Amino acid sequence: MRGGPGQLLAGRYRLTDRPELLRASAVDERTGETVLLRAVELPALLTAGQDPDEPNPGHGDRLVRRVATVGAAAPTWHPRLLRGVGAFVEGELLWTVEERPAGRTLAELLTAGPLPPYRAAELAADLAGALRALHEAGLAHGNVTAESVLVCEDGAALLGGLLGGVAQEALAEDLGGPGGRRRYEVRATLVGPVAERWPLDGGPAGDCWALGVLLQRMVTGRSPFPEPGVPELVTAVRDGRREPAVVCGPAAPLVERLLQPDPTLRPTAREVREELAALLAGAPEPADGERAAREVELKPEAPLVPLRPRRRGRGGRAETVSPEAGAEGRRSSRIPPALLGPLLVGGVFALLVLGMVAVVLFAG
Repeated sequence: MRGGPGQLLAGRYRLTDRPELLRASAVDERTGETVLLRAVELPALLTAGQDPDEPNPGHGDRLVRRVATVGAAAPTWHPRLLRGVGAFVEGELLWTVEERPAGRTLAELLTAGPLPPYRAAELAADLAGALRALHEAGLAHGNVTAESVLVCEDGAALLGGLLGGVAQEALAEDLGGPGGRRRYEVRATLVGPVAERWPLDGGPAGDCWALGVLLQRMVTGRSPFPEPGVPELVTAVRDGRREPAVVCGPAAPLVERLLQPDPTLRPTAREVREELAALLAGAPEPADGERAAREVELKPEAPLVPLRPRRRGRGGRAETVSPEAGAEGRRSSRIPPALLGPLLVGGVFALLVLGMVAVVLFAG
């Protein structure tokens, strides 16, 4: 995409920085909100009419309506779901618009290496809560990937990418039909070799399978399935050829069930969150200074309050200390310098009085 800061798209979205490939940050001039724009390229045969020099907006408009229908049905009340704002066509690109609070994508975080197992479980619990809300609303997500997850400044994970996934699937169906080789080829071009996007089945069960893949990716830094290309990936998924879930540590039993080929054997999103809650409730105390600065716990499905730092108590266990308690402890173990002089003089005077009393008693 060409353009840069200040460019206006759809008469509403003002770009705030130089756009990346099929992705741009912008400000919605109607609401003042920061949004993320993602684009899907529309082939020329969909944007041109009988005359190649004349655009044919009809097909793009139909795609926009399909995306908007899903966005309108999504539960916007859930705090772990990024809200889809809408979609529009400009030139040969179909853009989806999504709210964008401050944070970093999970894909960006994983470039620094895998996450500790319990931290990965925290994020997965947030995502399971978002998926539960979608599934109970009669929707499937279909785009649960590290690129679609935003990790906010308070540490919570938000699931986005719903509208972008809908746009890709709708375009693959329009170009390749409801199934078969042609649709597979179109979808492979749009989606690429991303394991989370290639479950054997769709719907809520497919979302839970994708969450299992993503959870293992968070803990190990890699997909449980080989990803050199789409054919190799799809074959490995079909044959069940993957890295054992034992590498996920305490989350291994859950990941193993999520990656079952039979969708009836997988836990639901609600069950996943409940199991992760039990796992996090029994999490051991952090062993390093970086992790000791925050509790390992299941976050509520609401904005979070930052935790106070912790210090080591007796027996090496960590205990929460408030600023007031810490100050009181320091007061009880230290004497202000201004009182040292008077206390010393008073002590000497008391010793003299006791000495005189002893002399009188002895002489009397």
